[in-house]
Amino acid sequence: MHLDRELVGIFLSLAGALWLRLFAWPELLLPFNPDWVLLVLIYWCLAAPDRFGIVAAWLTGLWVDAATGRLLGQHAFVYALIAYPCVRFHARLQIFPLNHQLTFVLLFLLSAQFLSFWIEALRGRAFLTWEYWLPSLTGTLVWPLVLAVCRTLRQRYLILS
Repeated sequence: MHLDRELVGIFLSLAGALWLRLFAWPELLLPFNPDWVLLVLIYWCLAAPDRFGIVAAWLTGLWVDAATGRLLGQHAFVYALIAYPCVRFHARLQIFPLNHQLTFVLLFLLSAQFLSFWIEALRGRAFLTWEYWLPSLTGTLVWPLVLAVCRTLRQRYLILS
């Protein structure tokens, strides 16, 4: 039963993040909409790497690909690549103060956007403007909120690492 509670907490946070990603934001806010799923994924890879790792990140990416209609495997590839350093260095990254964590989150988000751009460029569909990088900045700014919400879920569902 303990494992079921853990999975419910992780699933609820990912489902909420996917909902935020697919939400019909006003046109003015669309360029600022961060990759909520990736932010939550980063949290779980850092907080519970033994329960949420590279395979879970890949499966989450497939879920996002199916929900967003993107090339199947695009988000899976990007999420798995971002999950690796999160899982590998989770103990070090967790002890950093929030301002240092923000730097790493920004690097992870920028890396994910670069990889997505690279995949789209290979497909001949890449179009780059300065607005393309805004979700990484807003994602970094909302990281403390994601951290607080996921920590609350983690405590509520007794997810221990």
